[in-house]
Amino acid sequence: MNTLFWILQALVAAAFLYSGINKSIYSEQQLVAAGQTGVEGLPIALTRFIGIIEILGAIGLILPLALNISPKLTPVSAIGFAIIMVLATRIHYNRHEPKNVVNNCILLLLCVLIAWYRL
Repeated sequence: MNTLFWILQALVAAAFLYSGINKSIYSEQQLVAAGQTGVEGLPIALTRFIGIIEILGAIGLILPLALNISPKLTPVSAIGFAIIMVLATRIHYNRHEPKNVVNNCILLLLCVLIAWYRL
């Protein structure tokens, strides 16, 4: 079971790391064209901030537990991502983007499972 959750953590971390890097370096138009429509209309500084938080959270999903340094930070990161996914789901639902809503719900579920298992 532990191996399964390491795989889930790696997949979730990779998804958020990818998203965070994109939000940290690309313009709003490039992000929207790539399907990250949730940033549309946000100030670029807020988009960059969200990107940095996603990068740090992705690191927090893996390193604390892997290095056994403050391993309780891993479920905290998962809970933080779950909260972000609730907000992202609401934004995409209001924009009538069912594919993004489903993706956000899947990530939300995975984050809740990771937090539950790692606590």
